[in-house]
Amino acid sequence: MMQFSEVVGCEAELRAVLGPALPRSVKKEIRRLDQHCRALIGSSPFVLVASSDAQGRCDVSPKGDVPGFVQVLDDETLAIPDRPGNRRADTFCNVLQNPHVGLLFLIPGKLETLRVNGRAQIVRDEDLRARTRVAGKLPALVLVVGVEQAFIHCGKCMIRSSLWQPAAWPDVAGLPSQAQCLVDHGGLDESVADVEAWVLEGRRTRLY
Repeated sequence: MMQFSEVVGCEAELRAVLGPALPRSVKKEIRRLDQHCRALIGSSPFVLVASSDAQGRCDVSPKGDVPGFVQVLDDETLAIPDRPGNRRADTFCNVLQNPHVGLLFLIPGKLETLRVNGRAQIVRDEDLRARTRVAGKLPALVLVVGVEQAFIHCGKCMIRSSLWQPAAWPDVAGLPSQAQCLVDHGGLDESVADVEAWVLEGRRTRLY
C-alpha cells in the first residue's frame, strides 16, 4: 500500500474534519423493519451483501432477481435466496466465521437506497426454500438476516454518479469482458472465445 503523510487515526481527528453527525442522520436509524422498509425491499431487484471473515477481510457480493426476491419474514427477519453461481460461496464462508452482514438495497430510478445491518445464518428449511422458488426450482440455501439496524440513505451519490441516467453512462465497448478477465487473471489455458461461450451458456441456462 502507498504511504501518506496525513492519515486520520481516531474518531476525534475524524470529527475535527467532518464535524458531528447531523441529528436527523442519527435519529433516522431504526431497529425493526417498518412499512417503509417493507415497501423499499419489496420493490428492490438488487442488493449488495457485505460480510467479513474472522480476520476482518471484507467482501461485497451483488445479489439480483425480480423485485421483492428478498423476502421480509417479519419485522426483524429477511430471507435472501441463493441462486446458482460460481460456488465460491464467499459470503457463506464469511458468515460461518462472522455473522455480521451489511445490506444495501437499490431500486432502479430511485435516488435513495436502504441500508440494513444485522446478523446472518445459512438456512436449509424446506418450507423457506419453497417460498423462494422460481420456475419450480428451490434454492439450495437461504441467507437469513436478523435485522439490527435499518435506515434510508440519501441520494447524493446517485446524483453525482448519474447512475440512473443512461445518457451519462460511460461507453463500455472497450472494457474487458468477463471471459477475458477469467482467462488473464486465472492464467487459463482456454481461449477467450471458449470461455465466453461458457459464460453466455450459463446466462441462458443456469439462472435458477
